[in-house]
Amino acid sequence: MKQSTSSKWAANKPGKLRTADHSGQADNKQQKQGGRGKWLEYMALATVPLVLVLGNSMLVPILPDMEKKLHITSFQSSLVITLFSVSAGLIIPISGYLSDRYSRKAVILPSLALYGIAGIVAGIGAVSHSYWLLIASRALQGVGAAGTSPIAMALVGDMYKDGNESEALGLIEASNGAGKVVSPIIGSLLALIAWYVPLFAFPLFCAGSFFAMMLLIKEPPKANKEVVPVKEYISGIKKVFREKGRWLISSFISGSLGLFILFGVLFRLSDLLEKAPYHIDGVAKGGVLAIPLLFLVVTAFITGHRIKNNGILMRRLMIIGLAVMSGALAAAAFLHHSIYALIGFVALSSLGTGLLLPCLNTLITGAVDRPHRGMVTSLYSSLRFLGVAFGPPLFGWMSSRSDSLLYSVVSVLSACALLIIIFLVHPPQKAGDSG
Repeated sequence: MKQSTSSKWAANKPGKLRTADHSGQADNKQQKQGGRGKWLEYMALATVPLVLVLGNSMLVPILPDMEKKLHITSFQSSLVITLFSVSAGLIIPISGYLSDRYSRKAVILPSLALYGIAGIVAGIGAVSHSYWLLIASRALQGVGAAGTSPIAMALVGDMYKDGNESEALGLIEASNGAGKVVSPIIGSLLALIAWYVPLFAFPLFCAGSFFAMMLLIKEPPKANKEVVPVKEYISGIKKVFREKGRWLISSFISGSLGLFILFGVLFRLSDLLEKAPYHIDGVAKGGVLAIPLLFLVVTAFITGHRIKNNGILMRRLMIIGLAVMSGALAAAAFLHHSIYALIGFVALSSLGTGLLLPCLNTLITGAVDRPHRGMVTSLYSSLRFLGVAFGPPLFGWMSSRSDSLLYSVVSVLSACALLIIIFLVHPPQKAGDSG
């Protein structure tokens, strides 16, 4: 089974395609990858997922004030987050298709601009006490968000080879986790000025990412500049999933489960900290939640830096990461009554997630050819997005019954993801950009 999987994996040679994409720029690019230029590119790319996270999580601390000032219910305030997530999830595959048809930056830059401009409109809606303008602009922000982080992953696959893509993807994953740490803190601090200030401040982050991408990122040209007909493009996507669907879908499910568990557990920990006897809220709560997320950020960055194109190492780290997640959450099912023990187990689970995600990102991004990479990474991102979106409500429902039940269920889910990786995902010895 391993041999057949590896042969299918190698059927598409993204490494060769990428060489063609670079044409005469290969030598200059190789020199840049070893120095300061490479890290400037990495940092510019990392701003894109950071902006995606800030646009949603930064608003969570102001929802109670929004309810009071706009005289709306908690359900209506939750739509500010939900509509953003739903519209982004629906549009992400379309953005992936457009990035494959035209170019990555042709999607990312307008998306960042729309994301920021709609943020200004959302702020105007808040100041003018127009709830419907606010939620309509939030849905529009979701449309803009769809063309950001998922397309940046595909762009990394286009730009880098020889293991550098895993390093860049590890930094992107770390940036995503760091955004989860700082966004509630930034939102709480800005709300001290006025509750709606985070809405107006967010477009500044979009502008910074926009100019970083525009000035620092040079996208390699497409090997074939002819526009592929839609029917032929869809046939190509079907072929990708016929040849690689078994491990691709398995990887999609594993990555989505990893984020579902991570942010569901963090949501439960956040809720617990606000209640008696702790009563920890605002910036202080953000500091506590930063502990497990710091484990994720550091581990994801180190993992991305180390794995390069080593398929054997990727598989080993994914198995270790999911085993750590399952074991830590199983222990939490029995010892969750101690807040210190719970924070420790959640931190261990986050460490496991940090081992898992950069490996999956590298395998998925690198093993698909340039003409279809945007759609495949977008489908993967859609499932990740849904995992993050549905985690908190489902975890809230389970915790209302029993925390022991909650941690037992997620421990079993981690074990299921572990079995999926063991039996269905077999990277070749040299994975990533080499196929």
